[in-house]
Amino acid sequence: MEFKANPKLDAALEALHPDMIETLQRWIRVPSVRAERSADNAPFGADVRRALDVAMADIARLGMEPRDIDGYCCDAEIGKGENPLAVLAHLDVVPEGDGWDYDPYGAEIVDGKMYGRGTGDDKGPGVAALFAMKAILDAGIELKRPCRLILGCDEECGMQDLEYYEEKIGLPDTGFSPDAEFPLINTEKGIMQMKLDCAVCDARLVSIASGTRPNVVPGTAVAVVEGDWREAAAEAFCVEDEDCAIETGLVGGNTKITVTGVPAHASTPEQGKNAAKMLLSVLEGMGVGGAPVKLLVEAAGEGAHGVNLGIAGSDHVSGPLTINLGLLFVEDGKMSVTFDCRYPVFFDDRTIRATVEKRLAPAGFVMEPGVASHPHHVPESSELVTRLMAVYNGITESNAKPFAIGGGTYARHLKEGVAFGMMFPGEPELAHQANECIDVANYLKAARIYAYAIVALCA
Repeated sequence: MEFKANPKLDAALEALHPDMIETLQRWIRVPSVRAERSADNAPFGADVRRALDVAMADIARLGMEPRDIDGYCCDAEIGKGENPLAVLAHLDVVPEGDGWDYDPYGAEIVDGKMYGRGTGDDKGPGVAALFAMKAILDAGIELKRPCRLILGCDEECGMQDLEYYEEKIGLPDTGFSPDAEFPLINTEKGIMQMKLDCAVCDARLVSIASGTRPNVVPGTAVAVVEGDWREAAAEAFCVEDEDCAIETGLVGGNTKITVTGVPAHASTPEQGKNAAKMLLSVLEGMGVGGAPVKLLVEAAGEGAHGVNLGIAGSDHVSGPLTINLGLLFVEDGKMSVTFDCRYPVFFDDRTIRATVEKRLAPAGFVMEPGVASHPHHVPESSELVTRLMAVYNGITESNAKPFAIGGGTYARHLKEGVAFGMMFPGEPELAHQANECIDVANYLKAARIYAYAIVALCA
């Protein structure tokens, strides 16, 4: 498939640029972190509901008809006919966390970059896809099959939104999710979270709190230990990294230890510095925490590929297994640890779970039941992949190839779905991190790619 520019489509896109920027800023300013149900039409809390309302208002303003799927998501469609192409994005975001240089919900533009939680994951891509559809309408391009934009509200916490959509409406068979990287991702590893609990055998360890979500590398970890351990904690902290730090102080005769690392997405744990694992190492160096702390340091303390847990490996399709110690808590004499594992296409989740539980059993850890999201793969030879790659390579004047990731996108909910942008090669991965931002010029370029992709697949 040869790429050919369409002057009318390009003119329509360029005319929409100011509105695209303002719309994204409006969406970013809603802190749409999941919370408890606040109403029948707000299953993920009031702020996520507000984000959905803002999005639907903009969809209607742009001349499309939004449909509210009971607060779980919304959709809008252009074109008529059967077999719609799905474009899947999400409005919910992970908590902002610490370490920001800008207001995480301010959507400030500084030196050509827009800062804010959700700019890249995934409100920016959602707005880019919406305006791609608007440009197609404005350019008067007739589609031979519909394009349906679906904006979900629970991608970060289990994707109950698409499960509800599938049950009530029915998902299209094919499509793409602009929720990852260009050029194109046709393989997604399996995703599994493993929660294990055990009794704390050292009464001196009062508490630990680290992590916000299993799919985020924890950036801070806090422990409280009986007595004055300030000097011992400082000596046990041996991380030579300017991005990591330890602070100690006395609180009511107990020592509060705070370790600071670098957050990252759990699909790329090697890009962060896990504060929970650093804290465990400090406690072991102090001689506090007993067998559970010692075994966690031995089994999970080094690396991001599960070597010492006995689960390391890779395949030729999706690459190596990764694992993130995402949540670590001690309260009322009980320790709870949650791992987020991204495993290759040809691995078995049951074997991984059994291996981890056996490895940690000597310290008394017992694994809770869990369900895996199985790997997803679309052949490179499929029409979906070949047409999207032709658009991307034509616009960027490159010769890129599809690849695999450890992240999980909405694409895995489709029979034939891929992840397609919006981050370009060479851009830093800032999803789930402080100072999440997008390059505004690349954001506008992504909208052009999406517009041509929809035309290639629907017209």
